Amino acid sequence: MADIVYEFEGSLYLNITNECPCKCVFCVRDIKDNMGTGHHMWHEKAPSFEEIKAAIDATENIEKYNSIVFCGYGEPTCEFENLIKTAKYIKEKFGLKIRVNTNGLGSLYNKKDIVDELCENVDAVSVSLNAPNKERYLKITRNEFGIESFDAMLEFTKRCVEKGIGVRMTVVDILTKDEIKQCAEIATEIGAKFDARSLIKE
Repeated sequence: MADIVYEFEGSLYLNITNECPCKCVFCVRDIKDNMGTGHHMWHEKAPSFEEIKAAIDATENIEKYNSIVFCGYGEPTCEFENLIKTAKYIKEKFGLKIRVNTNGLGSLYNKKDIVDELCENVDAVSVSLNAPNKERYLKITRNEFGIESFDAMLEFTKRCVEKGIGVRMTVVDILTKDEIKQCAEIATEIGAKFDARSLIKE
């Protein structure tokens, strides 16, 4: 069975799905099969809520973590029902803060607006901005929704900012300095924090 709970850089992460509508050119999944303390990240099928709950309950000293992050080898919002159930369970039992690392395309994937329910149950989101314009975005993410996906991701992020939760937008430093600057300006205009992450190479 694949790892559901793993530690990475001092934080606790939840790997609840391998499904993702993107095939980003920099994706760590194409580079290695492990992350942090997670040695086997590939699920034969997405874990059930009961399996996720059991993995959380089996984690020793879980209260020592400042927050729990939904981020594994897939897009967490692809298992939106389990994400929400798990977030509610974590809040009720442990009272920990929750962040979701997302591509921001969850409303497109689920074919419904997920922002309200998501923001009611988590404290923060980190959205992969990836590029300063829709053409570059599609080339980098190679997502299944096409050229309009960029605007959908921006709208998702704006809505999260409006809901008052913590919002960060990120890019990977494969972009040029000028592109990174443009992305930082987009994040600032939306009202989100910004971070340029280093490419994971091994």
